[in-house]
Amino acid sequence: MAKFVFELEALLRQRVHAEREQMARVAEIERERLALESEIRSCQRSIVQEKQDLAERLGAERRDGPHAVDLRAVRVQANASLHLIGKAQRAVIRLKGVHSRLDAARLELLDRTTKRRAIELLKEKRHEQWKREQARREQAEQDDQTVMRHGRRASA
Repeated sequence: MAKFVFELEALLRQRVHAEREQMARVAEIERERLALESEIRSCQRSIVQEKQDLAERLGAERRDGPHAVDLRAVRVQANASLHLIGKAQRAVIRLKGVHSRLDAARLELLDRTTKRRAIELLKEKRHEQWKREQARREQAEQDDQTVMRHGRRASA
């Protein structure tokens, strides 16, 4: 029996390969996005903690009198909070860039998937045509054999 051979198989393999490469790029950018989001959450937790510590230090004035506040420590804590806020803001800016790259990579992945799927659909269509042609040939061969049998019987 004949075997179906798709003449664009090499192109299909190339398209599958290109799609997988793009999937890997998207996954890499996703990992970068997740890392930045984790960094931002960590900064936010630290900022909240720093604010709570600062509030406790300033609250010590009420409990222990006006001279109980160590202004140097309060200033250091405030600077640490500002540093964390700046770090979080820079991470947010980087995250915006990552989101832009991720959107572009996803669009490229969609394009490559569409191109691969188009070749797959063509392969399926050609395979169906090939199967119909095979069935037609087999039917023609059976018809020829039947005609030949009847011809032999008639001449005998």
